[in-house]
Amino acid sequence: MDVADLIKLQDSKVVDVKLDKDDVLITIETTESSIACRICGKQLTKRHGSDQERRLRHLSILGKRTYIIYKPHRYICDDCDNHPTTTATPSWHNRDSQYTIDYENHVLMELINSTIVDVSIKEALTEESVNGIVNRHIESSVDWESFTTLDVLGIDEIALKKGYKDYVTIITSRHEDRIRLLAVLRGKEKAVIKAFFKSIPRRLKKTVTAICTDMYDGYINAAKSVFKKQTIIVVDRFHIAKQYRGELDKYRQKILKQLKDELPHHEYERLKGAMHVLRRNNECLSKREKLILDNLFSHSPELAQAYKLAIKLTQILNTHMSSEEALIKINAWIKEVKQSQLTCFNKFIKTLNKYKQYVINYFIDRNSSGFVEGLNNKVKVLKRRCYGIFNLKHFFQRLHLDISGYSILLGNSSC
Repeated sequence: MDVADLIKLQDSKVVDVKLDKDDVLITIETTESSIACRICGKQLTKRHGSDQERRLRHLSILGKRTYIIYKPHRYICDDCDNHPTTTATPSWHNRDSQYTIDYENHVLMELINSTIVDVSIKEALTEESVNGIVNRHIESSVDWESFTTLDVLGIDEIALKKGYKDYVTIITSRHEDRIRLLAVLRGKEKAVIKAFFKSIPRRLKKTVTAICTDMYDGYINAAKSVFKKQTIIVVDRFHIAKQYRGELDKYRQKILKQLKDELPHHEYERLKGAMHVLRRNNECLSKREKLILDNLFSHSPELAQAYKLAIKLTQILNTHMSSEEALIKINAWIKEVKQSQLTCFNKFIKTLNKYKQYVINYFIDRNSSGFVEGLNNKVKVLKRRCYGIFNLKHFFQRLHLDISGYSILLGNSSC
């Protein structure tokens, strides 16, 4: 196999190959026949010497660092005043870089789900060099021209610091099975979110079919004020489930505390593990776990009733039905809770009534912010991996690379 076949550089021929210590040095000559004049844009064919020699890091060959050495040709323009020259830049090299584009893409691939420090060590580069490669190839904000549709938007926040401080809002889009990052915004205030929504080009706003969020009013009101009634706003059912299950858990703690005072020690010990069992789906319980539940419920019929009501609401949220049917069933569930005389769900019912329409919207196309929650896990890993990222432009670049890096580098970045 020819060395030229290994390095795969367009419009070039290999002049010399030699080994210098542990480095492979490949000298080439570019073979382009013309370039555009930097002044008038006319195609130039008349060469006028060469520029200074360039030495570029390229993809390794047989585990050895490989460098491409070449002198770019200069072309002269006879039509422009003072006959300026233009230096040719091959398609496989960015003028201001010390690396070939293939090598820079390799570094970016290495950086996906990794760190600047790790990649710099593996590739024997400085951290500044790796950051330079990222800045040359990865946008620090969304490129709307790369989108043809947005479809479903997801909004969620994450704290950059411990103790839920220094919030950033992550906005993503999901089209079919592809998730793309749209923004990393400082704070979570309505004005910040609204300003971003307004910045979306009109042609793309029309393609938004749903906006999935939690029960934070700032997100909901920002979406309503920009998208009006043209877009469905969905409060994610998992946030709803977290609330009523949390209320059930508080009630369980209260009942177990009472039983600990009332029951003999050996009888109370038989309830050990009830906390874990109550948090699991009933169909996933073993025989032993069901016995624990039966024993607990025999001491507290009220807790048994609360548990059954929570399971019933879960079944409603998990059932495929129309939004009209869902509204009827949820209203019936609220009525049943009130008739039961249980008070453990009172706070949750107020919340459910406030956001009921947004919860019901889930049943229209069964959109949820599950894809956003999955992304949040990736963000948390990125924070730990990089010891915190507080520059939002860098945050956007690194998260964008982790989410879409493979499709970008494999040449499939359209959506």
